[in-house]
Amino acid sequence: MLLRAACVAICLVVAGGALATAHAAGGATDQRTVILPGNTRPEARAANDLGALPYNYRVDDIQLLLKPDAATAAARQRFLRGLYDEASPHFHQWITARQFGERFGPSQAAIDEVVAWLQSHGFTVNGVSRGRLIIDFSGTAGDVKAAFQTEMHRLKVNGQMHIANMSDPRIPAALSYVVDGILSLNDFRPHTYLAPAPDYTAVVKGRKLELVAPGDLATIYNLKPLFAAGTTGAGETIAVMEDSDTNGLDDWKAFRSRFGLDFYTTGSWTEIHPSGAAKCRNPGQGQSEGEATLDAQWSSAAAPGAAIINAACADHGVTNGVLFALENVIDGDTPPNVVSVSYGECEADNGAKNNAAFSAIYQQAAMIGISVYVSAGDEGADRCDGHQNGATNGITVNGFASTPFNMAIGGTDFADTYEGKTDVYWTEQNSADFVSAKSYIPEIPWNDTCGSVLLAASNGFSQTYGSSGFCNSTAGRNYLADSAGGGGPSACATGKPHIASVTSGTCKGYPKPYWQSVFGNPEDGVRDIPDVSLFAANGVWQHAYVYCNTGGGGSCSGPPKTWSRAGGTSFAAPIMAGIQALIDQYKGANQGLPNPVFYKLAARQYGKAGNPDCASTKGANVGATCIFHDLTLGDNDIACTGTYNCYLPSGTYGVLSRTDTDYEPAFTATPGWDFTSGIGTINAENLVKKW
Repeated sequence: MLLRAACVAICLVVAGGALATAHAAGGATDQRTVILPGNTRPEARAANDLGALPYNYRVDDIQLLLKPDAATAAARQRFLRGLYDEASPHFHQWITARQFGERFGPSQAAIDEVVAWLQSHGFTVNGVSRGRLIIDFSGTAGDVKAAFQTEMHRLKVNGQMHIANMSDPRIPAALSYVVDGILSLNDFRPHTYLAPAPDYTAVVKGRKLELVAPGDLATIYNLKPLFAAGTTGAGETIAVMEDSDTNGLDDWKAFRSRFGLDFYTTGSWTEIHPSGAAKCRNPGQGQSEGEATLDAQWSSAAAPGAAIINAACADHGVTNGVLFALENVIDGDTPPNVVSVSYGECEADNGAKNNAAFSAIYQQAAMIGISVYVSAGDEGADRCDGHQNGATNGITVNGFASTPFNMAIGGTDFADTYEGKTDVYWTEQNSADFVSAKSYIPEIPWNDTCGSVLLAASNGFSQTYGSSGFCNSTAGRNYLADSAGGGGPSACATGKPHIASVTSGTCKGYPKPYWQSVFGNPEDGVRDIPDVSLFAANGVWQHAYVYCNTGGGGSCSGPPKTWSRAGGTSFAAPIMAGIQALIDQYKGANQGLPNPVFYKLAARQYGKAGNPDCASTKGANVGATCIFHDLTLGDNDIACTGTYNCYLPSGTYGVLSRTDTDYEPAFTATPGWDFTSGIGTINAENLVKKW
């Protein structure tokens, strides 16, 4: 719906929040402006520049991020803390999106002021979110230049055409009290965390690829007792955020039928295109169709009785479809219990204001009572180098996952192949529902790269780096792509790098949340990810997930071994979202932000020195009362080149390191919390019953 300005004048705000001297909209206020830093993509540089867009080029769905005044922001934080304090009268007293906006957003007068200024510059205001976080508007490249004093140009990057602003935008200083930033003035899109199975695997004599089926998941992470007792997610809703439709209900039904999940008759699947402040356009089946498909199927595998919603919006204008879906679902009339996001972008490239937007949206979710699960990433400790042959940008993390208001989910692999104990943990023949896992299986961090000390050892190398190391060998050439579970410290959530895609300049991470206190977590003062992990490997150690994807050209009519197979934290996040649905059903209510409880339980388990009984290396003999399996073997280190966090003593490739001068791999598995797997993986029954 188009919004009309409530007034023609723009009012200056003085200290204390009172409205004072009026100025004509777009007049005097434009004479003194301030920069909105962190709003320019690193690709927007001369080497990629094809020139300015025509003045009348349409730029749709630009979004302004709004902020409350300081007093209201502080009140928001206090109320949020109370929602998760059992001693508070506000404990779990969730509010609606509209209440969030009215109580903790900017005033209506402030919003009207911004709307009037936008309209005075020729923009059409499409809507304001109920939570008063977002104003969505459209105009032309000429409008953008006149209002924000930055030019929109065409770019050619790696053979692909894009549009983007070439400098940080400016706004009137008089609006800086309410405008936090512009979310996007470019059409670069986030990446999925789906990792197809490679054509090569580690050498395992006479052993077939073990595809992980839903029944295997239930055995390994102890979901079976919950299902048997009726805790299946019935009555709960999980929404997976997408920028593509799936191939439809048939694939979801085929997946559930083949693996015995249709026994749980309360389970359902729907696909929606949720509109709100911004219109959601039907994306059809796009490049991310496989992502949308697996998210729906594997969230259902963990919560077979839950209602699964594919919330999908098309990319449009300068805003991506995942963000549209996320904004509109969390701002909607009937929000879900749980949300899963399997997309991302590194903090430095995402930009300070996009990072701030995800943080604000997730914060609203936490106050409404929604649990948000996000993939930590599939590039080891360098998210800014997406599946390249060797990291060049140093240690970086996924900006969609590093906020204090979501659970970041990392990835693991099974250690049975490395240990030569596959027969101990897997049966030779599958059951009728294609289950072959016998018990919990020891785990290692997911790492397909030559930076893995375990993979290097299996290929006969004593070290990963150096001219004689695995990464510089003929055998290591297949393992150069940075494909590993994401993890690391938040380092560029705010500020602006002076070196593109590298933590530098004024970059800073999110401050460490009060709840992130557990043995092993470093005293680094910043938010660290991941929080927890689950199996996410794609086949190098002979294990991968299977899913039904006829939309991607696969067949689901034969045995599952002929179906699509893959890995990635794209699987781990929706599975953990499913497990959260089990918790919500068991407790009889939404739990909202799950992080405080996870870390409280982990602190009890690990104490001040760790808990050897819960070491994942024990496999089937891990302690029966352990909630978390503690990974202590392996790493998520990857190959690197260059001078940023790269230990390169000789040869072409080094390995990612916390220092350039010594081998301090980023990162290794250690007792308690670590950057490879967070708290560890879970025993679902213990987690649910001790919540």
